[in-house]
Amino acid sequence: MHTPPSDDLATPETAASAPRPADHGGPRRAASPWRGRVMAAGLMLAALNLRPAVTSLGPLLEEVRDDLGMSGTVAGVLTSVPAACFALFGLTAPRLARRWGPGAIVCAGLAAIATGLLLRPFAGGTVVFLAASALALAGIAVSNILMPVIVKRWFPDRVGAMTGLYSMGLSLGTAAAAAATVPMTDALGGSWRSGLGVWALLAAVALVPWLFLARSARADASRPEAGGTEAGGTDTDAPPAAETAAAPAAAPAIRITRSPLAWAMAVFFGFQATAAYISMGWMPQIFRDAGVSASTSGLLLAVMMAMGVPLAFVLPRIAARLRHQGVLVVILGVFGLTGYAGLWLAPAGGAWAWAVLLGIANCAFPLALTMIGMRTRTHTGVVRLSAFAQSVGYLLSIPGPLLVGVLYQHSGGWGQPLALMAGFMVPQIVAGVLAGRDRHLEDEA
Repeated sequence: MHTPPSDDLATPETAASAPRPADHGGPRRAASPWRGRVMAAGLMLAALNLRPAVTSLGPLLEEVRDDLGMSGTVAGVLTSVPAACFALFGLTAPRLARRWGPGAIVCAGLAAIATGLLLRPFAGGTVVFLAASALALAGIAVSNILMPVIVKRWFPDRVGAMTGLYSMGLSLGTAAAAAATVPMTDALGGSWRSGLGVWALLAAVALVPWLFLARSARADASRPEAGGTEAGGTDTDAPPAAETAAAPAAAPAIRITRSPLAWAMAVFFGFQATAAYISMGWMPQIFRDAGVSASTSGLLLAVMMAMGVPLAFVLPRIAARLRHQGVLVVILGVFGLTGYAGLWLAPAGGAWAWAVLLGIANCAFPLALTMIGMRTRTHTGVVRLSAFAQSVGYLLSIPGPLLVGVLYQHSGGWGQPLALMAGFMVPQIVAGVLAGRDRHLEDEA
């Protein structure tokens, strides 16, 4: 069904990826506290752009299908494209980060998002639309992988809080795109092309702090008294002193593909991603087929995504205080199963309640990101676990939205697709409980 990542993820070069002290008494960042504040703002702005390319499409999927001549099966492929891009392009993130530094790659990723979203409205057919979407999704993919890495490097003593911050930003961007796309489309003349293209502006704004950090780092590196930076990175990507002092000198010897923890994390991540992308791609259509208007369907998706705004900030803090996160996995799974049952019984009558329940269930995403940080001891470990869990997880999630589209087209209703969605929740819970146990990747060496 999928192929494991290359051994580059399993055995990264220790000299290139392990944290090391900076010259002249520690990282220069310690003398520049403003950079931490700019990085926090950059994390928030980047997070706002990690889902609008996907959730802005859901409320307008019917119009895009009609204009570009897509069948239900092709639309199912379209809803699977984000997971495929996140898996394939995400595999390149560790290698690119070792060469250029995580901050520089996130900056390039945001530029790709802005460019892809700007080009997508000019598509005259499905192939061009998919190609422009893939460019934006490639930028999202590398940023997805590197967000936990940047948090671990810059805020090693505040992993839960900072993960909550950018998870909240991600949920806010997701909800805003779902709620505002249809009204903005109407305000801009009623064309889906304008409604989707306007989101390129948000990505352009997010570029500003990352360009500022990169420029500042290059200026520091060019000063003789600064001593420069290591090859292939920038000062904005150097680890804080606290992490440098605590990190071991060598990477763990175990291959990531042989780690039971890594596989449990990947399966958990994969099934929660399956649920999320089915929701973002198909949930508005489920409500529209039940008789709900297009604008209200978009608002329902927005409510679903908006549940992650407060919960994505609170849940990582709670998870960071627990030795075993399995109880949170089970609670979120129960909310999801209840929401699917409600959609099957009364999709229109209880629409707002099901949107809330499924929105709570989708908070498995920030929980998974928090667990990636908690299940590792070192910077090298978090790079490897983040890349493996997310890349393999997104590979596992590819068939889900496609199968939903096929079942929907051939059955003519939502009974079978909803049964499939509920069935996916069971392995998600099992894998999440296994991944939530109190252990670390390095301990399996």
